[in-house]
Amino acid sequence: MSIEALNQAEIDALIACPKRVTNPSSRPKAEGKHIRHDYQVASLDDRHQFVLFTRQSTMIAESFTAGLRWCSKTGEEVILMRCNGADHPHNNSIERDRFERHCHVHRATERYLAAGRKVESFAEVTDAYRSLEGALHHLIQLTSISGLKTGPDETDLFHKP
Repeated sequence: MSIEALNQAEIDALIACPKRVTNPSSRPKAEGKHIRHDYQVASLDDRHQFVLFTRQSTMIAESFTAGLRWCSKTGEEVILMRCNGADHPHNNSIERDRFERHCHVHRATERYLAAGRKVESFAEVTDAYRSLEGALHHLIQLTSISGLKTGPDETDLFHKP
């Protein structure tokens, strides 16, 4: 299946299908002014391969992302979801709305793909996390990934919004 042929139901199915991390002991790597960590992920039925990734700026604490990228059998890749930090404003170009410096979750949508934009360009504000660790935990919950021990932001344990 090529990326251009994806419809919203297929995107949603890729996000929702049960998955497992196959290399939980992988190590983070310095990459420029970021620390990057990649995990290999497979659907439980072994039909799909993914990469779970994190990136944390070494300069700006609020500059982080945790994401899930689908690796199609054709060699194409698409980011299905990203949980970003609050270091930058975001603009949803189709909806023509904008928000300033809030943690936000990007989701792949057929609408953005059809419009020729990055498939994961649409984003919504969230208060589900405030750190990379919290973002990774949130992403794992949203995308049905097992095999990696994570937890919510420490302050979230006592202060639920």
